Amino acid sequence: MSRRPKSATLPSSDGFARSDNRRTLLLDEAARLFGARGYDSTSMRDIATAVGMLPGSLYYHFPSKEDLLVAVYTIGIDQMQEAVLAAVARESDPWKRLEAAAAAHLSTLLDTSGYAAAVVADWPSPAGSVRDQLVRQRDRYEETFRELVADLPLGPHQDRQFLRLALLGALNWSLAWYKSNGDSPETIARRLVAQFRAD
Repeated sequence: MSRRPKSATLPSSDGFARSDNRRTLLLDEAARLFGARGYDSTSMRDIATAVGMLPGSLYYHFPSKEDLLVAVYTIGIDQMQEAVLAAVARESDPWKRLEAAAAAHLSTLLDTSGYAAAVVADWPSPAGSVRDQLVRQRDRYEETFRELVADLPLGPHQDRQFLRLALLGALNWSLAWYKSNGDSPETIARRLVAQFRAD
């Protein structure tokens, strides 16, 4: 699913802003292409061409494709985290909090942020320190869901880790089948979370 990403920063009018706006445009387009094609199938030339820039000029803003990936990934994680934390703050019941988190995750992924779609579209190939950075970002976000699941009144034989992983997997897989004229993210989240309730 390809969408124009929610911009990473707001435009402004001074000389630095022109550079910042160019950087934001590159980030937006990279997020869109990473989400639509996958990281490995997107070249720096593809991104530069999409924004009408010479390929060499792109490296002024990002020294490597890996640097661009980390920036896109960080923005996507931050946008999802912000949405989830705001949603759960409005609820007190543990199941309602998980449902709100799931709905916020889906809304950000499907309706709001091309950056979030780039995060979950596929797991890119970079290894070493770049991969470590991506794993840390992902773990930072998933910690919120770990805490939400830890608060659930589950039976002694219910596996909390499995529940968390299964829920996040189902939410992320929605990119493959979601239709904008179908159920809302809130309805989908409610139905998914209901599958894990024993009562």
